[in-house]
This record gives sequence, C-alpha cells and structure tokens, in this order.
Amino acid sequence: MAEIKIEKKKMIWPWVLFGLVISVLLLYFIVFRDNDKDTKAVTEEYISKTNEPDLLSVKENNSTVAAYINFVESTEKEMSLDHVYSNEALLKLIDATSAMANEVGYVIQSDLEKIKEHANMITKDPLKTTHADNIRMADDTLTTILQKIQLAKYPTLAPDIEELKRASESVNPDELTLQQKDAVKNYFAKAADLLKKMN
Repeated sequence: MAEIKIEKKKMIWPWVLFGLVISVLLLYFIVFRDNDKDTKAVTEEYISKTNEPDLLSVKENNSTVAAYINFVESTEKEMSLDHVYSNEALLKLIDATSAMANEVGYVIQSDLEKIKEHANMITKDPLKTTHADNIRMADDTLTTILQKIQLAKYPTLAPDIEELKRASESVNPDELTLQQKDAVKNYFAKAADLLKKMN
C-alpha cells in the first residue's frame, strides 16, 4: 500500500487580514492627505474673511448714537424715585445700540423689545423694589449685543468691552437702584465711551 502524504493547508486568513489592513491604511492616507490641503485652504479663506480691517478708523457719525452720548455727557438730570433718568438713558442706549449695529451691517439677534420692556418696567411702579433687577437684565443684554458688534467689527475695543461688563456687573440686582446711583450712571457712561469710539 502506498503512503498518502497529507499536507496541512496554509492559513491564508492572516494574509487576507494583513492585506486588508494595508489597503485601509493606504486609502486613509490618500483621502486625508488631500483633505488636509482642502482644510488648510478653507481655514486660510475663513481667516482672510474674518480679518477685515478694524472699523475703528471709519467715522460713522450716526445721529442716534450721538444723541445717546450727548444725553449721558451733558444731562444734569438726577436719578430719582420716578426713575425717569434711568428709563430715558436705557431707551436711548437701546436705540443707539440698534443704530450702531445697522451702521456696521451687524444683525442683532436679540429681542430689543424685551430690553425695552425691562426699561419701561422701572417707571411703572416707583415703589417697587425690583428696578435694579430690570436695569441689570437690560444692561447685561445690551452689553452682550455690544460685545458681539465689537468682536465682529472693532477687535481693538476689547478692553472697553471688559470695562462695560464690569460696570454692568457692578449694578447689584438685590439692592435698591437709588442706593447705587453711581454704579448705574457709571454703566451708562462706559456705554457712551464705547459707542463714541465706535461712532
């Protein structure tokens, strides 16, 4: 009887897996190497678009902004129990902020009517103790809007925005407005300084 030689079959699975891994790695490097060039091109294009010249050198001379600045700088009105000064200053600041946004082509996403509502609430009931809370909410929202305008169009005014934020934060919502007249007036003055530089 003849001997039958039995040969063990060679395992091809390791070679198939190895080939598959190499193919995937090759494909990965080919696809993402080109994608990296595209990413760099898109990034450079974005940077060139966002690095528009600072509009600080452009004089807008918007009359609504000028009216707010003039009101804050020249008014002799005192803050009193009826909160007429705070209301008028807030309403003028809302109009000035909206005008400046329009002037530089920045679309305000915030609801200006809501801010006006806060401004008008402080004159409805003079004896109410939440006036500082309404002023602070209006200040914070206006500061956010002005910061967005600053980031988009006036990058060199970042320190001024920080001052405005600190001025807004110094208005304590838990304290009576007439006990913190200086803090409230300081916020209006800082906003006027910022808008003057933008305008």
